[in-house]
Amino acid sequence: MASKPFTPKEARRIVQFLQKPAVFLNMTTDWPALHWTVEHLSTCLTERLRFRIGKRTEDMAPLFETECSYIEATIKEFLFWTANEDESLVGPFSDYHCKEFWAYADYKYIAQLFEDKPAMFQDVVWSDFGFSGRDGRDSTLWIGTQGANTPCHLDSYGCNLVFQIQGRKRWHLFPPDDTHCLYPTRIPYEESSVFSQVSVVQPNLKKFPAFGRARVHTVTLQPGQVLFVPRHWWHYVESVDPVTVSVNSWIEIDMDDEARVGEALTKTIVCALKSTPSLDNNDHWLNPTEDGVSSHDDNMQYLNLAVKACMDKRRDDPDGMGSHVEQPRAETGKRDSRGMLKTPASLSFVVPFGPHLIPVNLAHKPKCTCPKDTSCYRYNDPSQCQGTSHEGGDSRSDNELLQRSSQEVVSPETSGGGGGGGLHISTNDMLQFLVHPDVITLVTKLIMCRQRELHS
Repeated sequence: MASKPFTPKEARRIVQFLQKPAVFLNMTTDWPALHWTVEHLSTCLTERLRFRIGKRTEDMAPLFETECSYIEATIKEFLFWTANEDESLVGPFSDYHCKEFWAYADYKYIAQLFEDKPAMFQDVVWSDFGFSGRDGRDSTLWIGTQGANTPCHLDSYGCNLVFQIQGRKRWHLFPPDDTHCLYPTRIPYEESSVFSQVSVVQPNLKKFPAFGRARVHTVTLQPGQVLFVPRHWWHYVESVDPVTVSVNSWIEIDMDDEARVGEALTKTIVCALKSTPSLDNNDHWLNPTEDGVSSHDDNMQYLNLAVKACMDKRRDDPDGMGSHVEQPRAETGKRDSRGMLKTPASLSFVVPFGPHLIPVNLAHKPKCTCPKDTSCYRYNDPSQCQGTSHEGGDSRSDNELLQRSSQEVVSPETSGGGGGGGLHISTNDMLQFLVHPDVITLVTKLIMCRQRELHS
């Protein structure tokens, strides 16, 4: 058997230091899961799966999961539907012509799918990437047709390794520094996910002008390849071929525990406001991936536990030097021109890009609209405007962050125009402000500062 281009130790080190998306090649040539085509899975999985259904349109608004239709069907029925597009059908897909609709069985936990076939867990060999003991049990299965997509979002807690098995998927990725260009929202609500209000493939630049400055990185993932998505990178994914199959492993990074406090705070606010009966609170705000609405008492307990865990960790490890063997550490510090950390460890390590590791490059460099667009937070400081290649941390003050946040959220559609007569602030409008990432970050800092004062 030919050796892999990277040993498990080398692959894990690469993942640990990668700050931008990259594609691993020739790392899965001996993985049994390469045979997990839809045809093969149709014989292994006979129970019904939940498929999300969407229309094949190019709207200038994202199609969130709360707006889709859902059906229960077997993979065999799904396969028959995709192969008989010119025939009238009976069964679960009979109301949806495959030329007009796409279908997606997404977020399917392999540990549950193959509970009675545990040997199949070993077909996915994440240990080749240095994560000992990680296999299919720690993964999700995604089966879709051409056009099936995941709304643009970022994951709060970790990074992702994505193994493409059948067909191709097109990935659109945006760096964390471009969050202000993606117009983040927490409605629909899904814990640990922040969605974008922008349809990134058909953007409405009149409504979302800052998106014109977003730096999109694109790649079409081929069968056998593995994509690494770093923490907090926005991503929109769309199936390119008639049928696609992929496996995703979400890996929790040793993250700043204050981010957990922020997630608990967000959940408390969203559930409190959206579960309160009112005339404008009748939308489907809870993402189908969520089990249900937690009570306010449960959410407050969750928030207090998150704060306590953060305080305990600071008390046990005041310098943040604790060692974590199983998870790669999210390191901080200044970066060089390649985005690499300027630390003693990184000075001796360079990510080995080449034939077996390909960076996901910038698709095009958007033009900065700062001189004409007053919503740009660099408008009043030309020295800060350098196109859209803004790297590194955010040095703006909290006041500047909040001012920019308000500019992002308010639009002519939500503000009711320039006069006060048409003004209407809905519950969702208020939530856009209250749980905006910049606001949550600031409130989290205030909570932690107060706790440290009380317990110092």
